Amino acid sequence: MQHAHTAAAVLAALSGAKSLSVLDGIARTIWTDWASGQLTDDQAGTLAEMLERRKNEVRGADTVAARAPNVSAAAKAQGRPSHFPPKRKAPASPNRRASIERRRTLACSGPMPPALACLFTTGELAVLRIVADEVRDRKQCRLTLGEISARAGVGVTTARNALRYAAREGLVTIEERRRDKRPNLSNVVRIVSREWMVWIARGRKQTARAASAGGGCKKVESTDIASSRSSCGERAKRVHLSEKIARKPSEQSLRIQSQ
Repeated sequence: MQHAHTAAAVLAALSGAKSLSVLDGIARTIWTDWASGQLTDDQAGTLAEMLERRKNEVRGADTVAARAPNVSAAAKAQGRPSHFPPKRKAPASPNRRASIERRRTLACSGPMPPALACLFTTGELAVLRIVADEVRDRKQCRLTLGEISARAGVGVTTARNALRYAAREGLVTIEERRRDKRPNLSNVVRIVSREWMVWIARGRKQTARAASAGGGCKKVESTDIASSRSSCGERAKRVHLSEKIARKPSEQSLRIQSQ
């Protein structure tokens, strides 16, 4: 009887709920009663299905105008569709094809050792390439997520996931710089992986060695003047002979002139 009484009370609460927040509280109550043994498995499953159906019904009616009619009326009086500011549009790449090519190029440029690179996707490797370049040049990365994602050709979510996963694997540390009542400063990312730092230092040495070499070119051997003169002479003879043959009249033309 206790199970039936509890199920009936929850069912009555479901039918009278008119907001999503109330339904969330009822959901917590259902699973709490099920864990304590006040509801059976069948009753909990049936109530959960009814809860989802009730959420779909309430979701269309649970709006700001219904919950706070005074706020909605004040917004309409001021000529605004809503009291709350409009949501910012998600940033989009102006040239998606160029972003994809940049992302793949950065990921294939070897930003980290292969044993570590296999843990990340192509977009995440592009993000870590930007971070590695900043650490190589400035010992740490102070770029915002928007700057990192724009340079890597990925979205902000991909950049955030890459840094979080790298921090969880112990490759980097992320220092948050929060400020009270002011916009937060960008996070400071530092690479702490010894293997990765050795990889970055090795790439720096190879780049410096290539720059000091002055670029790649073939070694030019000294010109053999004698062979050059002989080849030029032979070429001149062939040209003179071909001109002489071209100027010599053919037999047919001589026969026509004699007639």
